[in-house]
Amino acid sequence: MTAAPAPRELTSPNTHAVVARLLAAESACARVLDIPCGEGAFLARAQRAGHVGYGVDIANRLEGRGVRFARADMNGGLPFAAGAFDAVVCIDGIEHLERPFDFVHECRRVLRPGGVLIVSTPNISALRSRWRWLLTGFHNKQKVPLNEADPTPWHHVSLLSFPMLRYMLHREGFELRTIATNRIKAVSWLYLPLWPITAVVTKAALSRWEDDPGQRERNVEILHQLLLPAIAFGETTIVKAVRR
Repeated sequence: MTAAPAPRELTSPNTHAVVARLLAAESACARVLDIPCGEGAFLARAQRAGHVGYGVDIANRLEGRGVRFARADMNGGLPFAAGAFDAVVCIDGIEHLERPFDFVHECRRVLRPGGVLIVSTPNISALRSRWRWLLTGFHNKQKVPLNEADPTPWHHVSLLSFPMLRYMLHREGFELRTIATNRIKAVSWLYLPLWPITAVVTKAALSRWEDDPGQRERNVEILHQLLLPAIAFGETTIVKAVRR
């Protein structure tokens, strides 16, 4: 009998490895939900690390892999009880959703208090992507218009900047703890001269246009995070947040 092929990591290189490292830092995470789980590559990695893995996707591509699976649309409710998981991992899924706020809300519901949510998504806040947007109106991970005559779940209908992702997480009851990236490609360093200019212009804009004292303080932190190499130059944004 021919062995089943190994599941593919359907994302940018090194993303699974970084997500696994962030998850491994959480010693109390036994039950892990991987959504969308694709072919089960991260589930297999999580199980090898000793976690109890559960997979969710809109289609089941895990037959024969011996893992727990539930079919669900990430835009709707998840078929799990409140507090069912210690960690939820969403690798390159949130940018495909029509209702990303509802998804994050559901992630909070199925996580226990103190549980972690790890999200990866294309980094449109990188200077390389922002330069492409300036010149073309399209980001680096969505270089051409979406095909409106043939909509599919693979379309990036909800590309998120880092500030929007942070806002979404904090609004839905999470606290952002870690910011990382899968890699910084060599071409991204060509945009290094824009880094100090971006810092000065963004700081001036945030100071000029924000009147709320509390938000002005938060904006100092947001500016610092935007200038981190992982955000300014990284290919994929990877964040870990804790359920309050």
